[in-house]
Amino acid sequence: MSGARAALDGSTPVSGLDIDIMCEAGVWPNGTEEIVRRAAEHAYVVAGPGNDAELCVVLANDDFVQELNKTYRGKNKPTNVLSFPTGAIPYAVGGEPLIDMGPHLLGDVVLAWETIAREAAEQNKTFAHHLTHLVVHGVLHLLGQDHEEDIEAEEMEAMERDILEDLDISDPYATDAMRGGAHDV
Repeated sequence: MSGARAALDGSTPVSGLDIDIMCEAGVWPNGTEEIVRRAAEHAYVVAGPGNDAELCVVLANDDFVQELNKTYRGKNKPTNVLSFPTGAIPYAVGGEPLIDMGPHLLGDVVLAWETIAREAAEQNKTFAHHLTHLVVHGVLHLLGQDHEEDIEAEEMEAMERDILEDLDISDPYATDAMRGGAHDV
């Protein structure tokens, strides 16, 4: 068992990553918080820079996510996951470097309950497995991964597959390939 895997199987969170989970809306099943923590921690251990960091995961519903999607992406529809990277803040007012200000703020991952549940059913996946995939996907976006270009998409999907395999979740894109198209992540 790898060091990352051993840390995730324990009862304490991965050292260095602080995860705030907020439930804004939706009827999230019991165990959601643990699924979110495990997925986010593992994605960070595999793809993160290794220093202390913080992120926030917002559990929401389609209406909440649709409003964010409309406001920040110009798309007036719900989606399964949105990521809002914080970005680095290298200097304080007056030009002095920010030193030892605590963990790096990665940003926010926002999840839409109804869309995730619907997609899981349509794709014959468990809610927990689909949720795990979307949390991993969102955290990778916070860490700078993207899928706008084909080569970027291939790299990001390969990283997602590796992370999910470590979490005993089958390739989420295999089912999509059999149906002839990628799903909306």
